[in-house]
Amino acid sequence: QVQLVDSGGGSVQAGGSLRLSCAASGDTYTDYLMAWFRQAPGKEREAVAIITPYATQQYTPSMKGRVTISRDNARNTLDLQMNSLKPEDTAMYYCAAAPWRGFGGSLFAQSSYTSWGQGTQVTVSS
Repeated sequence: QVQLVDSGGGSVQAGGSLRLSCAASGDTYTDYLMAWFRQAPGKEREAVAIITPYATQQYTPSMKGRVTISRDNARNTLDLQMNSLKPEDTAMYYCAAAPWRGFGGSLFAQSSYTSWGQGTQVTVSS
C-alpha cells in the first residue's frame, strides 16, 4: 500500500488561491489512481478531482474550472491548484490512492480508495 502525506492547506480570502500537495511513498506510484477529496464540517466526504496514472483528469462539477489536479510520476507527488476560492470550499482536503490495475469501482466514490492522507485544512473567509 502506498502511504500519503498531505500539505499546503491554509487560510485565504474569497477569490484567493492555494496549492495542495501530496507526497506518496512505499509502493510504485504509477500503479495508482490518485484523487483529492474534501470534507466540510457536518457533511460527507466528496470527491474533487481524480487523475489516472496516464494523467487523464476528471473533475466534479462544483469545482470544475477552478481547480487543476496534476501528478509528477518521477517525484511521486500529487498537486491540486485551487483558484477563485469561495467560503463554501472550506473543508479538510485529503489525497487518496486506489490501485489502478483491475480498478472496477467508481472514480468519485471514497469507497474505491484504499490509501488516504491525513488531511490538510483549507479555510476561505468572505
